[in-house]
Amino acid sequence: MVGEAAQLNVRRWLGLLTLAAAASAGAQDYAIEGSCRDGALHGAYELRGGNGQVRVVGAFARGKRTGSFLFWSSSGTRIAQLPFDDDILSGTLALWYSTGDRRGEARPKLEAAYVAGKLHGRKRSWYPDGQLRAEYRYDQGALIEARAFGESGTAFGPAEARAQAATDLAADDRFYTTLDDIVRTHRPPCAPASDRLERS
Repeated sequence: MVGEAAQLNVRRWLGLLTLAAAASAGAQDYAIEGSCRDGALHGAYELRGGNGQVRVVGAFARGKRTGSFLFWSSSGTRIAQLPFDDDILSGTLALWYSTGDRRGEARPKLEAAYVAGKLHGRKRSWYPDGQLRAEYRYDQGALIEARAFGESGTAFGPAEARAQAATDLAADDRFYTTLDDIVRTHRPPCAPASDRLERS
C-alpha cells in the first residue's frame, strides 16, 4: 500500500512540477517588474508570462522575500501561496490543483503551517475530488502524528501513514525548491550602491 501511495504522490506533483519547470526556463519569455534599494530588491515584485498572464507576485525587503508570494499556472489558475518572513517560510503555505472545479475555482491541494522555516502545526492534503488525503501534525519540524488515506477513503496503518508523510515531505520540498528557482532566476538586476555612485 505504501508503494501505491508513493506512486500517487509522484503523480500528484507531476503536473505542478512540469508547470514550475517550464516557468523557470527562458527568462526572455517573461516580463519582470521589481525595484531596488541600495543594490537589493526592495518592494513589489511581479513576473508575467509572454502572454501577459501574471505568474508570480510578492514583495522583497532589502533583498529578502517578505509576506506572501503567489504563483499561477500559464492558464491563470492559482497554484501556490508561500508565506515568508525575512526570506524564511513562516505562516500558512497553501497549494491548489492546476485545474479548477465545476465553477472554475482552484481546488485545495495542501495546507501546511510553518514557523521559522520548519513545519509546526497541521499539514493537510486533499485528493482532486476534495477528499482528505492526509493529515499530519508537526512540532518544530518533527512529525508528531500522521493519518493518511487511499483514494477509496481507506485509512493507512500508523507505519504506512508515517512513511507517506516522509514521501510527501520530500516531494513537497522539491516542489517548493522549483518555485524558489522561478523567482531566483527571474529577478531584475540590482546594481550595488557603490556601482551606481561611480556611474553618476
